[in-house]
Amino acid sequence: MTDVREVICRSPYRRTLWIFTVLGAAGAAVTAAAAVYSAERGGLWGVWSGIALLSALVALASLRGAVARVSADAYGLHVRTLPRRRSMPWSGIADLQIRMRNEWNHKAPDTRRVGVVLHDGRRRLLPLPRSWSPEDPEFDAALETLRALHRRHGTPRSDHLPVVSHRSAGYGRLGSLGLCVLLLSGAGLAVWSISGTAAEERAWKSAVPCTARVHEAERGECLSTLPAEIERTEAGRPRNPSHLYFTGGRPLERLRVSQEAAREFRPGDRVELTLWRGGVVEVAGERHVWREHVVTPGSVAVAAALCALAAGWPGARVLLWLRRRRLPDDEVLPSELPFVGALAATALWLLPLAYLHPTGPFDSAAGTVWTVAGSLVTVGLFAWAWHTTRLRAPGEVPGAEEPAGQGAEVFLSARFLEPTDYNPHHFGTHIVIGGGPPAVTPHPGPGRFAAKPIPVERLTVKEVRRVRGGDREAVPGHWHIAELDDAGRPVRLAAAPGDLTRILRELEHARTPASSGEATGGASTAR
Repeated sequence: MTDVREVICRSPYRRTLWIFTVLGAAGAAVTAAAAVYSAERGGLWGVWSGIALLSALVALASLRGAVARVSADAYGLHVRTLPRRRSMPWSGIADLQIRMRNEWNHKAPDTRRVGVVLHDGRRRLLPLPRSWSPEDPEFDAALETLRALHRRHGTPRSDHLPVVSHRSAGYGRLGSLGLCVLLLSGAGLAVWSISGTAAEERAWKSAVPCTARVHEAERGECLSTLPAEIERTEAGRPRNPSHLYFTGGRPLERLRVSQEAAREFRPGDRVELTLWRGGVVEVAGERHVWREHVVTPGSVAVAAALCALAAGWPGARVLLWLRRRRLPDDEVLPSELPFVGALAATALWLLPLAYLHPTGPFDSAAGTVWTVAGSLVTVGLFAWAWHTTRLRAPGEVPGAEEPAGQGAEVFLSARFLEPTDYNPHHFGTHIVIGGGPPAVTPHPGPGRFAAKPIPVERLTVKEVRRVRGGDREAVPGHWHIAELDDAGRPVRLAAAPGDLTRILRELEHARTPASSGEATGGASTAR
């Protein structure tokens, strides 16, 4: 790999893509001609136009994938796509990284692509190579070749390969920001409509039957009744509308009602329709009475509160990203779940308050006390979430001065990220210290059943760092990782900051007597 001079990446499906390009272009031409012919004859030209547009899009997407090409040589990276060509010299490239993205299905493996970070801070995503599998030898070989060329002809910013996922600091938050703004806009519109909804509800409650003296212009504000006869009913499925049809189309042809009402009324039933503001608000018969649902200001206020609370989730993601925007791209951000918990607790008092006091929480003494008490609880929860999601440097760990357990056994949640003889098939979930040598266990205790002793004499601590995007997804973002040397083999140990400090101290303590004993034995032998 060190003597590589050039690498060329193309799509492995070029032949298939060219076939789809030709078929799509031919289909677009034929269906477009059919659309023109149908338009002249008065046929279904809209259907043919839609098929032509779909065929053209398929041809365009296939052509884009077929012509994509990425090559690298001693001068830099050369990218060719359908709209343009671009070259990036190695001197202007700061780093190459893996960008992981899951498009739709969270159960499917992430898509891996190569990202380019320039010295001026801009980022480019290469169209190739691309992998849909966590183990793809061709993708790994192409990436390693690109990195070898970069090391030879450029100045990489990092020695390791950065992996940027949706949990990392380098992952964009534009989608979360857009969703937050959209939800807040919906909440604002709902709040703006509360006053109008409240006025309409008051008018509906104060409406009285019309009399002969009511002026024609004011007749819409009173309740008028008309007799009618049901011709037939149409009960739709739960998500489809249901209708009542009236004989002779009088006073109207059909009326949309609930599914229950459509099933209760029968053809031939004589009913009385109540009209208000030009619409039917009630259908009364001998078997059943249907009333139009009137939107209340309380329900609108609840919808506004739900939109505002839902906006807090993507808002928390953006807040954590802004708070840690100076971190390296591949370092994992803390989870936003503490903020989600604070939002859920806020919903417990905010939604009932919004429903009972939609026009203003300070209209009554009870509403004021409710609002102030709930706000204090929310502020406290958000302060706790802010404190919980802070990032600790590898040296700043709680309980760092606590002694490791010596007498009683202590089970700490930790895991080695590589399979070893003391962690076969990643079976270990805890490490037990105290009461014996440190060991890896698949359970939180008690007892050392199925425990595998850790060969402390082989392990050497190289560094302690925060979680990166290349680490396993099972590692929580607030944990730290110790880079260990296991007799020349790199091994990673992940645990919470305080637990990791205790484990490393116990490993050092267990290794020291062995080292002292070896030294003593060696001296005795020499004598």
